[in-house]
Amino acid sequence: MSTLLEIYETMSYGPAPESAAPAHEWLDAHSRRFGLYINGTWTEVANERLFDSINPANRSVLAQVTQASSDEVNAAVAAAKAAFPAWSQTSGHVRARYLYALARQIQKHSRRFAVLETLDNGKPIRETRDIDIPLVARHFYYHAGWAQLQESDLAGYEPLGVVGQIIPWNFPLLMLAWKIAPALAMGNTVVLKPAEWTSLTALAFAEICHEIGLPKGVVNIVTGDGKVGEQIVKHPDIAKIAFTGSTEVGKIIRSATAGSGKKLSLELGGKSPFIVFDNADLDSVVEGVVDAIWFNQGQVCCAGSRLLVQENIADKLIGKLRTRMEQLRIGDPLDKAIDIGAIVAPAQLQKIEQLVAEGESEGSIKWQPSWACPTDGYFYPPTLFTNVAPASTLAQVEIFGPVLVTMTFRTPDEAIAIANNTRFGLAASIWSEDINVALHAAARVKAGVVWINSTNLFDAAAGFGGYRESGYGREGGKEGLYEYLKKSEVKKLKTKASPAPAPIATPTSNGLPALDRTPKIYIGGKQARPDSGYSRIVVGINGETLGEVGDGSRKDIRNAVEVARSAASSWSAATAYNRAQVLYFLAENLGARAAEFAQRIRQQTGRNDADLEVETSIERLFTYAAWADKYDGAVHATPVRNATLAMVESLGVLGLVCPSEYPLLGTISLLAPAIALGNSAIIIPSPEHPLSATDLYQVLDTSDVPAGVVNIITGDRDSLAKVLAEHNDVDGLWYWGNAEGSAMVERSSIGNLKQTWVNYGEPREWLDRRVGEGEEFLRHASQIKNIWVPYGA
Repeated sequence: MSTLLEIYETMSYGPAPESAAPAHEWLDAHSRRFGLYINGTWTEVANERLFDSINPANRSVLAQVTQASSDEVNAAVAAAKAAFPAWSQTSGHVRARYLYALARQIQKHSRRFAVLETLDNGKPIRETRDIDIPLVARHFYYHAGWAQLQESDLAGYEPLGVVGQIIPWNFPLLMLAWKIAPALAMGNTVVLKPAEWTSLTALAFAEICHEIGLPKGVVNIVTGDGKVGEQIVKHPDIAKIAFTGSTEVGKIIRSATAGSGKKLSLELGGKSPFIVFDNADLDSVVEGVVDAIWFNQGQVCCAGSRLLVQENIADKLIGKLRTRMEQLRIGDPLDKAIDIGAIVAPAQLQKIEQLVAEGESEGSIKWQPSWACPTDGYFYPPTLFTNVAPASTLAQVEIFGPVLVTMTFRTPDEAIAIANNTRFGLAASIWSEDINVALHAAARVKAGVVWINSTNLFDAAAGFGGYRESGYGREGGKEGLYEYLKKSEVKKLKTKASPAPAPIATPTSNGLPALDRTPKIYIGGKQARPDSGYSRIVVGINGETLGEVGDGSRKDIRNAVEVARSAASSWSAATAYNRAQVLYFLAENLGARAAEFAQRIRQQTGRNDADLEVETSIERLFTYAAWADKYDGAVHATPVRNATLAMVESLGVLGLVCPSEYPLLGTISLLAPAIALGNSAIIIPSPEHPLSATDLYQVLDTSDVPAGVVNIITGDRDSLAKVLAEHNDVDGLWYWGNAEGSAMVERSSIGNLKQTWVNYGEPREWLDRRVGEGEEFLRHASQIKNIWVPYGA
């Protein structure tokens, strides 16, 4: 036995085990065999469809869970669908009371939930007790407040219907809360599938839903493998899919839901940079790294797995890290003195081992502490790699384990270039004692969440979600509520009878043919002939030829994307005031040629409201000029000593495929919000009536629009839209066409998971301000970056 003096010298930790008895008693009360929770009741357990839920720390069987059948999934969806009318019409106050009751029940049984999560997942009890479960309760409290305020603060929006939710195994109960709380608060009903490996806390949550008297069918929990998730994704009665998991599965879901009309939010993988500048507090950095990559054994989508260190301090920081790694404690997750628990399953452990071996084979240098891992479970030691190339497997592939890779940089610009050299964009952590350096880097890094001198901070009041192939949509904050809402009313287009248009005179008064004025395509502020060398005839309402336009091709799209990407950075960096001025200039110059544009609309469409369409287009430009410097962010009230800045950022390069109705107003209604918020645009005009868009060339040229910010490619709408959808340097695509084209755009967008907004063939009444303009357009033209800035001595 060690003496007191020896203990004082070594500062070694003794065991501090958390009792698992309450969790085991709960499991025993259910005979350790679980059915499904559907329509407020538990299904009968079918022995032939049970599978084991394993404790990864010791490989023991905790319980057996049911593989849901197709009929059971259908029953769960039917129950949710039947419950939706009453639940959606329930007052916000009543829904708030139910969410409040769920929060209170979670708090009353917090230790049981924490222990059960640790047993089932393998993460340390300190994390489930102090982070996961308190945040679960926080989400239900927070969203109870939004249920109360929905009628006043979210007027004009309504719930979607039945929501299918599929959650991962790394934060089982917390991910459930992230999804169920906002869905229920906004009046939706839910069918949720927990991860196959970690279903127990979701089933415990179902039990408290029953205890508080939540109406039958509002929450339904079905367990099983990926086949169950696939049935949920493809079910025709589900209005939205919310998925958290791998990027690869996210792409499959995007493809499967294409054209279905289902709303979709994806929170996917990451390869987050942890950037350390030479003026950072290195001792704080070391503890930050521990929290960034060894929290939850590195099984975190936003783990700071790429350590980018300024070159002149790299050796010193690496030395400190190795010293700290020797002191990390790995073992029984129920021991409160443990830092690192067990990997969730043997398949995940094998993946980590394979990627580590691949990194070594590519020349990276591995370092691990001298101590050995326990052998009675699925454990992997904290691992540090140096000599890592930015393009290597270790630097590009999400390992999802306790593996840190390091790279160096010399200048801030190089740091940002390396940080953004990834297909992901979920999170970043930036360390510097100079707040100017830190905030400058935070604004430039491509990530949905940025922590300054901190890492892995979460709260219900602050949205969480990524850029690029880390997915789209936000969870938490007010921005996350819109994922579970739709506009209450979208008026159907009303066609109007019209007189015959005035014909275009083709010969001149002296009998000579008119000079050809065939519009070219517009790329980089210049007119250019289409690469195809072909033109398309434009006919009027009576079948007469009005002119010809260029027939754009794949190469024209490629050229337009190249110049749009080049213009995007400077245009988004321009002040909102400057962008507003450009929009005002556009309105001014369009107004000077209003009669000409109205005549062109009459010639193409025969409509008698052409003057109104032009005037509304001018008004719409004024609207978004007004919004340009007013659609700003917020400072979220997160319950830590911290300013959490919700910053509105442009998407980047936006493709805009314009509607056939209202050829000028439809184009302006898409273009104006896009460029107001700093995006560059590639416009595909109405194929039937493209001349209203090509007539804009001179208006753009005289309105101080920087070259490349607006590009216009005429041609076949759907073939050009497909090229845009498949282009991996296009960040978002809006499509206003037919239902088949909408499905094609969604399906073709999976290459880089660009954000899409399509109309599924449903036209809008663009003259109606309630549906033709507003914050809905601005939300689709932007993304929210949450920057966490701690303060205080």
